[in-house]
Amino acid sequence: MTFNPDLLPPPALEPGTLRLVPLGGLGEVGRNMHVLELDGRLLIIDCGVLFPEDHQPGVDLILPDFSYIEDRLDDVEAIVLTHGHEDHIGAVPYLLRMRRDIPILGSQLTLAFVEAKLREHRITPVTLAVKEGQREKLGLFDLEFLAVNHSIPDALAVFVRTSAGTVLNTGDFKMDQLPLDGRITDLRGFARLGEEGVDLFQVDSTNAEVPGFTTAEVEIGPVLDRLFMQATGRIVVASFASHVHRVQQVIDAAEAHSRRVAFVGRSMVRNMGIAADMGYLRVPDGILVDPKKADDMPGEKVVYMSTGSQGEPMAALSRMATGDHKVTVGEGDLVILASSLIPGNENAVFRVINGLMRLGATVVHQGSARVHVSGHASAGELLYCYNVLRPKNVMPIHGEVRHLLANGHLAIKTGIAHENVMFAENGTVVDLKDGVARVVGAVEVHHVYVDGSSVGEITDAELKDRRILSEEGFVSVFAVVDSSNGRVVSGPEVHARGLAEDDSVFDVILPDIKKAIEDAAKGGSTDTHQLQQVARRVLGRFVGTKLRRRPMIIPVVVEA
Repeated sequence: MTFNPDLLPPPALEPGTLRLVPLGGLGEVGRNMHVLELDGRLLIIDCGVLFPEDHQPGVDLILPDFSYIEDRLDDVEAIVLTHGHEDHIGAVPYLLRMRRDIPILGSQLTLAFVEAKLREHRITPVTLAVKEGQREKLGLFDLEFLAVNHSIPDALAVFVRTSAGTVLNTGDFKMDQLPLDGRITDLRGFARLGEEGVDLFQVDSTNAEVPGFTTAEVEIGPVLDRLFMQATGRIVVASFASHVHRVQQVIDAAEAHSRRVAFVGRSMVRNMGIAADMGYLRVPDGILVDPKKADDMPGEKVVYMSTGSQGEPMAALSRMATGDHKVTVGEGDLVILASSLIPGNENAVFRVINGLMRLGATVVHQGSARVHVSGHASAGELLYCYNVLRPKNVMPIHGEVRHLLANGHLAIKTGIAHENVMFAENGTVVDLKDGVARVVGAVEVHHVYVDGSSVGEITDAELKDRRILSEEGFVSVFAVVDSSNGRVVSGPEVHARGLAEDDSVFDVILPDIKKAIEDAAKGGSTDTHQLQQVARRVLGRFVGTKLRRRPMIIPVVVEA
């Protein structure tokens, strides 16, 4: 029951066999994307982004690797979206740049969020709104949609019927028995599909390590009410810009305590406007106020509903923590982080918390009060699903390796055979036919970085250079060589940036660099690139040995 990192490329797909290839979301929390292939036709489930970590400086977003399908986009029947979170829809604009008329299926709210994003990219999509209980036939794929609850309204699971077998993909889900919108996960539908037969169960793994059951959303309301009652200054609540349920609870608490609400952050304003227009968010008359007007209101009369709960550098809350935002936070103010920590974001979030507390604010987060509950099923809920569905094969999805393994262990505990649990990572290829699923190989899957306006142009090697620059500094060495005799006629000069030492520390090594360049030139190394590498090696040894640093070294040797 382990991952196999040494898989070979898969064989040609046999007729009548369903192939599943995850291009993101396995071994990580984000950029979820699955490709299903049958007899030359493709179906895509979700197309999301991953947010960068500290070791990926300058990166805005990380996309799934589309190279597996980029030459076969005409074979794609549709993109099916399970819900409207960025890690499931955020990469859709980048895929549609490659083929704009790929049909997109999803619930009304999911499509509304996607269409708003696509307008920013000047793309008009082909969409089909679906709802729970609906079936749609797309070529060789017969889809049925089931209601699941999550931390966003209108989430759906999708059941795919094909001639090769059936697949149930849960998307992100939990089994909240008291959901705020009254829309529970359709366990009756799951049971019905279990009776029909689920050949492969692709199931959310995020909370597989958490015992018991995920806390109900309704339990957050009284906590927020108590915090609002105690607050004497401004309140700032940070949450995901798509967490409609949490925003509703904040609005309800604000109304109960005679406060008005100002949305802060472009995505928060956009998404909540959509949710309110579509009836998913109840906004009492007069409760909302423009942030500019809120600045002039007494602190005890206003609540800011903000983005930035994950410590994103350019989000509103991060800028408040550094004093670089029009909304100021100070002594007597209350900041509530109403979200879970996404793995990898811990340092960024705690940096924001420390910055806010340095300004005098009181900060409440999930670690100090129950101001957020997860949107994912815990181990007890997953066990219920396995026992209700009795799937023939299981493929844990959506989670880091530890989450996938924990989920697989749960499946085995319910009686599913070890060999029928597909432990897959991004690029692992699973073939399904006649109820039998097996890992048959792997395709190459890389990180695709969005950096400003560039997509896929930044490589891991360049990110390594950025890390070196940020952590170790930069040293340049410059010399001019006489092309006729190889003698150094100017320099060498060494300049450093980001090192504590003054440039004079390099005076002792300059004669050695000069001698090494001249010796190499006399020995026949007339190419300036070769001479630059000689200078790099001499300077690099000195810096590593004497200064115990490993900065980026840029040698420049020119001929005169």
